[in-house]
Amino acid sequence: MATAAEGLPEAGAQHAKQEPAVETAEEAKEPAEADINELCKDMFNKMAIYLTGELTATSEDYKLLENMNKLTSLKYLEMKDIAINISRNLKDLNQKYAALQPYLEQINLIEEQVAALEQAAYKLDAYSKKLGNYYPLLLLPR
Repeated sequence: MATAAEGLPEAGAQHAKQEPAVETAEEAKEPAEADINELCKDMFNKMAIYLTGELTATSEDYKLLENMNKLTSLKYLEMKDIAINISRNLKDLNQKYAALQPYLEQINLIEEQVAALEQAAYKLDAYSKKLGNYYPLLLLPR
């Protein structure tokens, strides 16, 4: 019998090597009442810290958005002032251009007259050259 008892563990060891190991579960023990209270307090404290952090981050995000909106509003006001100044300057330039318009028309008219005079001068020059060519022929004895 001793040999059979000794052989049994060896057979069990061989059998354990061939089959996957079987896990055993232990009975869950409930922690003591003091431990549960302590764990609950710890959980609530950590949850409070987490929620405070989340709310602080959200609050900071809203403050950042508010500051960005204020800066954007100021930039738009500056751009509005610039646009008003540009509009005013453009009106002034248009008025000055309107005041100069008669003079510009006179300049254009003078330019046209000068071009016509140049053409007349070229024609007169060509005619005088023709006359210059005929004049020596007139002086020749006939």
